[in-house]
Amino acid sequence: MDEAPIDRLLTLMARLRDSERGCAWDVQQSYASIVPYTIEEAYEVADAVERGDRADLRDELGDLLLQVVFQARIAEEEGAFRFADVAEAICAKLIRRHPHVFDASGDFLPPERRPTDPAAIKAAWETIKARERAEKAAAGKTEAAGPLAGVSRALPALARADRISKRAAGVGFDWPDAAQVLAKVREETDEVEESLEKGEPEAVFEEIGDLLFSVANLARHAGVDPEEALRRGTLKFERRFTAMAARLAAEGHTLEDTALPAMEAAWQAVKRDEKT
Repeated sequence: MDEAPIDRLLTLMARLRDSERGCAWDVQQSYASIVPYTIEEAYEVADAVERGDRADLRDELGDLLLQVVFQARIAEEEGAFRFADVAEAICAKLIRRHPHVFDASGDFLPPERRPTDPAAIKAAWETIKARERAEKAAAGKTEAAGPLAGVSRALPALARADRISKRAAGVGFDWPDAAQVLAKVREETDEVEESLEKGEPEAVFEEIGDLLFSVANLARHAGVDPEEALRRGTLKFERRFTAMAARLAAEGHTLEDTALPAMEAAWQAVKRDEKT
C-alpha cells in the first residue's frame, strides 16, 4: 500500500532533522526560531484566500502544515509529544466543544437531541471555553481565570484588541451603537492632538494606543474585522503608491527628485483613474 501523504511528510521532516544526514539548517531550529515562519505562513494563507487563488492556497496550506509538523517533530525528539497527539488533542477538543453536534464518541447526535437555536449554541460554546480556561488556570497553566483571560498576547495587536473588546461586550460592557463609538474615536483623536501640542511623547504614545483601541471597537460595531480592514487599506496604499511612482517615471521623474505637491497631484490622478 502506498504511504499516506501525511505519513510521508512526517518521514521527510524526521529525515531533515536527522543529526547526521539531515539538513544543517533544519537541525539547528528550535520551537522559538520557527515561530516567525509559522506566523508568516498563516498570513500567506490569508493572502491566498483574499486573492481567490486556489492553487496558491493549496501550496500555502502545505507550508502552514509543515510548520505544525516541524514543531511536533522537535517535541517528539525531546519526548514531549508526537504529531499524532496533536491531531488527537484537536479531535477531542472539537467533540468537547460541539456537544450540540456530537456525542462523547464523536458520532452525530440524533435529530431530536440536536439544538438548532444559534444563540443557545453560541452561549454553550462560551460556557465550555470559560470552563476550559478555569481548568487551565487551576492547573497553573495560564494566568488566573477572569473575564478577559485566555486571549493570546501573541496575537497581532489589532486582532487582540478586537478579541478583548468582544469579550468585554459579551458581559455587557459596551457602547450601545456605532455612533457612540465614533464619538469616542473623535474624543481620543482630540486627546492625541492635545498631547502633541504639549510635546509629551509618553502621553502621545498612550493616547494613540487608546485611539487605536477605539477604532478596533468601531470596526467591531460596524461588523468589520479590523486586522483585515487594515491589511486591505495597506494594500490599497501600496497599489496607489506604486502607480503614482510609475506615473511620475513615465513623465521622466523619480520620487527622490519630485516635490511633495507634485507627488500629491500624481496621487490624486491615480485615485481618479481608479474610479473611472
